Order: sequence, then C-alpha cells, then structure tokens
Amino acid sequence: MNTKALTAEVFGTFWLVLGGCGAAVLAADFGTGGNGTSLGLGFVGVSLAFGLTVVTGAYAVGHISGGHFNPAVTLGLVAGGRFEASKAVAYIVAQVAGALLAGLTIYAIAAGQDGFAIGDATNGGFATNGFGADGSPGGYTLAAAFVAEVILTAVFLVVILGATAKKAAAGMGGLAIGLALTLIHLVSIPVTNTSVNPARSTSQAVVAAIFGDGASLPLQQLWLFWVAPIIGAVLGAGLYRSMMGDDEDVIAV
Repeated sequence: MNTKALTAEVFGTFWLVLGGCGAAVLAADFGTGGNGTSLGLGFVGVSLAFGLTVVTGAYAVGHISGGHFNPAVTLGLVAGGRFEASKAVAYIVAQVAGALLAGLTIYAIAAGQDGFAIGDATNGGFATNGFGADGSPGGYTLAAAFVAEVILTAVFLVVILGATAKKAAAGMGGLAIGLALTLIHLVSIPVTNTSVNPARSTSQAVVAAIFGDGASLPLQQLWLFWVAPIIGAVLGAGLYRSMMGDDEDVIAV
C-alpha cells in the first residue's frame, strides 16, 4: 500500500472535517452585530465550508490518493470500477483516523471558550448527525433521514464519476465535486445535519460521546450514517456505470 496515498487521505479527511464541522461548531451561530445582523455563517456558510474543503483538498492532494476523503466514496468508486477493492480497507481506516483527529482538534479549540459544553448534542450540537425529534435539526424521522442520505450520496457518486471521467473537462473535477457537496448540505442540513460521509459522522459522534454530558444519542444513531451513505454510493456508482459510464474509465481490478 502506498504510504503517501494513505497520508493524503488522512490529511484530506482531516481538512474536510476541520473545515466543515469546525465551521458548524465555531462559526455557524455567533450572535448578532450592533445593527442586528447575524454574525454567524448559518446553513449557507456551513454548506460552503464543506464544499470549499473538498475543492481545496482535492487540488492539494487529490493527485496523490485520488481525493476520496470519505468511506462511502471509496466503496462507491470500487463499485464503479474506478478503485481497487484491495486498497479500500486501508483507505477507510485512514479516513476515519483523519476525521477523528479533526474532531479532537475542533473540541480542543471550542473548549477554550468559557462556558462551552457539548451537552446532549441535541440537534447537532457538535455538528453531529441524527434523526428523530432529538437528533435531527428539523425533527425528521428515521425514514426521511435514510432516504435523504441514500439519494444524496447516490447523486454525489454520479457527480464524482462523471466529473472525473477521462472525457470530462480536465482539471475541473474538484470544483464540480465541491459544489455538489455544497448543494447537498443546503438540502439536507435541516434533515440530518448532513452526513453522506461515515468518517465525518463517526468523528463527531465519538468526540461528543467522550467529552459531552450525556451526548450518547449521536453514537447510538451512527449506524444509519454508515449504512445509508454506503448504500447510496453503491447505487449511484451502479447507475452511472450502467447508464452513463465509459468502459475506458474502468480500471483493471
């Protein structure tokens, strides 16, 4: 296994979680200014933060590892014939490690403010993902959360596979993928706080469970944010490969 590629996946996933979840925890709600306008980023700002981390991470280290930064993407690329199955486990371990490092970093920064507490993490208090009355920002049900995560991850994989195809515009893949992730967040932050990435969900749930006061719900609901994105990624890859894919993009596995 290429050590440089795994290091790139650790870094890229670290940057995605630090930038995206860090924006949600530290800057999404920052009160109001003297004229009454909000000083926080809000949903739009957090959505852009996630998209920008993917854009910058892809151009920084994507040429080294492929710029997956997401276990669902790795498995979707395997299903789509774009990545060797033998490398998938190592990539996923690297991604989860990078995400956990970012989650711990976010907590170390956030804890530097007097009075900061994760609490019960209700409605994404530490950028956690969830469903139901106590886990979803908008109180959406398990079924709604499942549908959102499956469909949005499937579309994400279609964009990834299309934007990185050999016949696609050279050098534009990272921008298209980052914009797609931005749009995904604009749609689904109210539903699940947006996962489409099991590593991102794991980091925030684990850190909230360790340092939060009774913040075990995100960890209890974490299974959904592995199952649904992976199902969606495989479905999206299958759809693209069967209806829009080109055999010249498929690698030998």
